[in-house]
Amino acid sequence: MGAALVVPALLFAAACGSEDSSDSDNGGKTGAVTKVTGAFGEEPKFDVPDDAKASDEAVVKVLSEGDGAKVGKGDQVRLDFAGKTMKGDQDLGSTWAQPAAGGGGGQQAGGAVHQQLMGKVGEPNQSLPPDVLDSVEGHTVGSRLLVEGTAGALVGESLNPESGIKKGDGLVWVIDVAGAGKVDAKAGLKGESAEPREGMPEIEVPAGKAAKITIPDGADAPKELQEQVLVKGKGAKVEAGQGLVAQYTGYAWEDGKKFDASWDNAGAATFQIGTGSVVEGWDKALVGKKVGDRVLLVIPPDLGYGKSKGHELEKKTLVFVVDILGTV
Repeated sequence: MGAALVVPALLFAAACGSEDSSDSDNGGKTGAVTKVTGAFGEEPKFDVPDDAKASDEAVVKVLSEGDGAKVGKGDQVRLDFAGKTMKGDQDLGSTWAQPAAGGGGGQQAGGAVHQQLMGKVGEPNQSLPPDVLDSVEGHTVGSRLLVEGTAGALVGESLNPESGIKKGDGLVWVIDVAGAGKVDAKAGLKGESAEPREGMPEIEVPAGKAAKITIPDGADAPKELQEQVLVKGKGAKVEAGQGLVAQYTGYAWEDGKKFDASWDNAGAATFQIGTGSVVEGWDKALVGKKVGDRVLLVIPPDLGYGKSKGHELEKKTLVFVVDILGTV
């Protein structure tokens, strides 16, 4: 469904954790040597003294403390991050390097809505080593953290030898905790569903299961994005840049077959919305909807996977039923 952030250095070779070398209370040591300038939400600037020596244990330092909810184990989190080696300035990835939402192709300016990292505390992630991602546990939304240590301490045995980084080399990340929340994987919407309007697919939504979508017999697929709210929620409006928590079912119009459903996988999923992290049809249709809405979408190929050459759904019109359960 979405696009993953990429770590330029291919820092770690497998989705596994390092040895447990971080502070047991996750409160962080006071031995950080890197100086960081920049406020929460702004791209940080690093200043590493020439004689700096990285700690052989993970160091987590609170640079500024937020006033949001405390992050717990298993929480879904939305993060900004920037990382580098302490010597040589080798890039370890940055969400601030992602293009601003809405096109233009350039690097986003400070504060602009852009693609951020969506992850889950306690689970592997493609963009940050587990010990680095998990350092946000126990800290509050709105906080800026500095995570520092040797590659051996922060990455451990999963360090990729092709990265050119050795276990004794110092690594440093700045992480902004932009959002966090618990997600009930089995959650679903309650409420009477309206009938789809004429020409739209018919749907059945059994409790706790994927929706069944029936494409109109003999009907040509719409050329434009179609959307209809079937259940009207009473929650807050979904804003661009937030993490959208949803149950969804997807069918292809052309063959009437299901190609994906959160109910058939791990349950309710979280995607960043309005930043190009999902298919464009989702970004266009779901920003501005309300938590608690059930939305029927018909997405033409140019707003689906039409630009993904070779994708099995490249030429397909996508039909989704999306239940919006919350935001992160």
